[in-house]
Amino acid sequence: MSRPLWFVAGGACGVYTLLKARRTVRAFTPDGIGARVAALGAGARVFADEVAAGMAERETELRTQLDLPGSGRLLLEEGRDGHR
Repeated sequence: MSRPLWFVAGGACGVYTLLKARRTVRAFTPDGIGARVAALGAGARVFADEVAAGMAERETELRTQLDLPGSGRLLLEEGRDGHR
């Protein structure tokens, strides 16, 4: 029972290593690197959009709590000094 178990385990390790090596080689081709860069750019855009939405939401909450006029995104559009 022990020898067939070790034979199957060794075969499974070999197949796993082969698949992992092929995936790694494919990742370092020009197309693979381009796909990674594109995914990184898309992720950065999504993150920036989420941060902007969170800032506008929090600004609206603060304006409501402090009874200030205006709505969300007002400070983001006006800039730091309050001028458009």
